[in-house]
Amino acid sequence: MKTTILAMIIATLAAAPVALAQIHRGDPKVGQQVYQQQCLRCHGANLDGNGPDSQDLIVQPADLRSVISRSKTDWELLVAISNGVLFSPMHGFRGKLTDEQMLDVLSYIRAVSPPGIVS
Repeated sequence: MKTTILAMIIATLAAAPVALAQIHRGDPKVGQQVYQQQCLRCHGANLDGNGPDSQDLIVQPADLRSVISRSKTDWELLVAISNGVLFSPMHGFRGKLTDEQMLDVLSYIRAVSPPGIVS
């Protein structure tokens, strides 16, 4: 019985950040400005991963318009923006951008390339 209750509590807590992160906050107009300053060099003006610096990278930047990227939850994208992506040139922006700026960038990405349908 204790295991079942503990499993339910863990599942609820694990799902809570994802559910909360799906609430769209942030200003896409401000996010576009931050994106252009911080992200465009790698992810490109069209969010396609073909920025001017992408040619020099061994691991290509994510195409934020792809089904894979669009299928990620807001929480997953915020973790990538904040902490970076292991074994890739995507570095974390925690400490360089405020939480609000990261939410603005997420809002801009979602405005330009809305989330895909996950089946």
